Amino acid sequence: MQNKFNLGKFSFGIGDRFAHQAQAQLQAIIDAKKKGVDITPVWNKSFREHQTIGSDPSETRYRADEAVQMLKWDGAYFADADHINLKTVDFFIDSCDFYTIDVADYIGKPAEPDSIQNFSKKYNKYAGSLVLPGLNQSIEISEDAIKNIAEKYLYAVQQAGEIYRHIKEKKAGKPFVAEVSMDETDEPQMPAEMFFILAALADEKIALSTIAPKFSGRFNKGVDYVGDLTQFEQEFEQDVAAVNLAVKEFGFDENLKLSVHSGSDKFSIYPIIKKIIRKYNAGLHIKTAGTTWLEELIGLAEAGGPGLAIAKEVYRKSLDNFDKLCAPYATVIDIDKSRLPTSDEVDQWDSIKYVSTLHHDQNNKNYNLHFRQLLHVGYKVAAEMGTVYLSALKENKKIIAKNVTQNIFERHISPLFIGD
Repeated sequence: MQNKFNLGKFSFGIGDRFAHQAQAQLQAIIDAKKKGVDITPVWNKSFREHQTIGSDPSETRYRADEAVQMLKWDGAYFADADHINLKTVDFFIDSCDFYTIDVADYIGKPAEPDSIQNFSKKYNKYAGSLVLPGLNQSIEISEDAIKNIAEKYLYAVQQAGEIYRHIKEKKAGKPFVAEVSMDETDEPQMPAEMFFILAALADEKIALSTIAPKFSGRFNKGVDYVGDLTQFEQEFEQDVAAVNLAVKEFGFDENLKLSVHSGSDKFSIYPIIKKIIRKYNAGLHIKTAGTTWLEELIGLAEAGGPGLAIAKEVYRKSLDNFDKLCAPYATVIDIDKSRLPTSDEVDQWDSIKYVSTLHHDQNNKNYNLHFRQLLHVGYKVAAEMGTVYLSALKENKKIIAKNVTQNIFERHISPLFIGD
């Protein structure tokens, strides 16, 4: 029997926009366990997603609990209050036990001069050659550079500490997992920055389980990584090494690990991640979100008839509301509107054409990443359909569940954690 409140070495964030696929998602985790890989499921949903759909964190918790009971899962599992701040955290307090503390908006804002001076004085002992364990290299860091890092990040970390203490007070002794997220910002954090950010987090006495940095390249929603794979490999390995050094130097739990956000469908970087976490015997938290919602659309289209009609209607209304739907996701989508088919064209498609255009198979001539990204952010359209959409999910449960499980296990978990 596993410790029921242990995030474990590997954990997987699974989004379930409409709270109908928890069992299918958990089945993929169970399939991994059968292959000898223990992964902790974490159902994540952000305040923005709840507001868009009109849902509540208690529903996410209920569906997770229900799936665990139905499938007799005996390991740990969590519900994640995704990308919270002080304004939104209380919405999740009663239902969640994993908190992704997002400090991206605070990066670059200055802390009090005394705080910066005290931090620099405390950590100037690391100036010089910072040796990262496992790497045949060191990073040169000056006292001025340490001060610059404090000026850029210290206030954000202090805000993380304030949010963490607020959660701790509200939870009144109940355990929870804390992650700090810095991925939704303009510039990636370099490994030296990661090391000193972790030093500051330790000073805030945050019992940190994962940290989500921003990497170079684009992590667009629902499609593959766009960027220099060699550069990503170097950054990811250095970040793993920086986390390991921080564990040793600052007293974090030995299971502290990196978190990769917008991690769904990033097929080109999965072999890199697998190689590095095996090299360092490191853990990993990978967060996915809307990919399950897209598998619902694929399942409906595959079913044909009314299901295909609903999938076409979702596209039509998404295209009609292009600007409104895309604006909140502008930094994590890259859609060329000229590459999108017209609604009238899509209305003429059969199931095979719709599915092959949406399904993330880059070897299929029909695959259209612009079509896929628009539908990724088009879940609001389905939410506005209300019972029409939800009834279709129930009526086509079997085919959708098959797609959801296969997508998570075969296309995400297997290339990351299983096999050579």
